[in-house]
Amino acid sequence: MEKRPDQDTERRRDRRGQDPGEFFGLDVESMSPRSQVATGLAVLIPLALVGIFLITTHLWWLIFVFGWMIFPAFGLLVRGVAGLSEGRGSLPSRSRGKERELLEALRDHGELTAAQAAMETSLSVSEADAMLKELTEAGHLQVRVRGGGLFYSLWEVESGAQTGRLEGR
Repeated sequence: MEKRPDQDTERRRDRRGQDPGEFFGLDVESMSPRSQVATGLAVLIPLALVGIFLITTHLWWLIFVFGWMIFPAFGLLVRGVAGLSEGRGSLPSRSRGKERELLEALRDHGELTAAQAAMETSLSVSEADAMLKELTEAGHLQVRVRGGGLFYSLWEVESGAQTGRLEGR
């Protein structure tokens, strides 16, 4: 089977073979800012308590064994706080992500049937069909019937209408 560059199924890895968006096996990119803060604090608070204990005893040198975990945990905490301050309290709902995925497939291919949309996205055929019908009923898509099949596409802007508006200014 030939591997094409547009079908890269593996995530990008850094020079150590790790996904740069991972933190101790967690996919940080898919985490909400609130969960990033919680995860960062869940690592930092126990580390701080154990660090205080080790410093007060004669085992201070053990800090170097686990102290490296402070840096990624602090980075995750800062990233989460920055995400909260931007007002992104949570990730978009899954349905909005799927709708965006469907609209991007329509933009890339021009027109699609429900089955083609299911092949191009992570939607099932029934989900794609329902979402395409919903977008059509709302007036966001146009539908054409050809050979007994329903083909959905984004509305085309008429070049005369667009240039007429520009010339009228």
